[in-house]
Amino acid sequence: MGMALSGKPVADTIRAAVSARTARWRAEGVRPRMVILLIDGDPASACYAEAKVRTARRIGIEAQVWHFPRDVREAELIESIARLNADDKVHGVMLELPLPPHLDEQRIVEAIDPCKDVDGLTSANRMANLTGAPGIYPATPLACVALLRAYGYSLYGKRVTLVGCGKTVGQPLLHVLLRERATVTVCHEATVDIAFHLRTAEIAFVAVGKAGLITKEMVHKDLVLIDAGINQTPDGRIVGDVDPAVADVVAALSPTPGGVGTVTTMQLFANLMHALDLQVARHERPSAQHTSAPPAQDRLVFGPEAR
Repeated sequence: MGMALSGKPVADTIRAAVSARTARWRAEGVRPRMVILLIDGDPASACYAEAKVRTARRIGIEAQVWHFPRDVREAELIESIARLNADDKVHGVMLELPLPPHLDEQRIVEAIDPCKDVDGLTSANRMANLTGAPGIYPATPLACVALLRAYGYSLYGKRVTLVGCGKTVGQPLLHVLLRERATVTVCHEATVDIAFHLRTAEIAFVAVGKAGLITKEMVHKDLVLIDAGINQTPDGRIVGDVDPAVADVVAALSPTPGGVGTVTTMQLFANLMHALDLQVARHERPSAQHTSAPPAQDRLVFGPEAR
């Protein structure tokens, strides 16, 4: 059986760094605070939001959930975001996804101040991630790479297959991998033979949202596999995109649950710390635009200084 790339020790490392950073902010009179916007009606989203609040409070971050009814108007959500943007005591704003079909997800996301966008979903932060410019990068791609690096695996020069190129994980992860100097093959819905590309890979990332997509017949014994998929089975279990039997074949596999997701939660709070840095830099340079404050966030936790 291959090595299990558990997320807990990685998350614990990030937790310690965030806790120390939070303590320093509090010593300077700043109380890091994040607000999660939640549309009621999706039990899984409510569970995730409350879990983030509990974790935040344990590490000294003030977090709360703003609840909205299922039939909330788009204008009301955008107005609430504008209030949070204008509040200097709120340092992070997160929109719990998915949204009901009557709401335009991207339009609402774009209303968030990029310097408070801890999920890294605004177009300004997506462009920053693409170019390596200053900004807040999406948490799950950062978590994927942090998990791999923590177990001693380098991406430099490696043949990497990325299965899935969705806008929240796959697309931003591609640009993170390229900055790590990996040679990347991307598989998507039009890819005829995913197994062919997995057989030639040294490292693979899967983020599709289809349970059991990757089977043991598709992989090989030297493959290191990061499963970023999250799916709920009819009986309520959370599973990844990789069949659990794959663990008997590959060199290493991140479990679901207990792998990427565990690290992603803590990376969100690391993003909040980075958001605070950006906001301070913006206030010190009042003529700067939202996306022009250093540093770029191309490494685990806070940016280049965390290398």
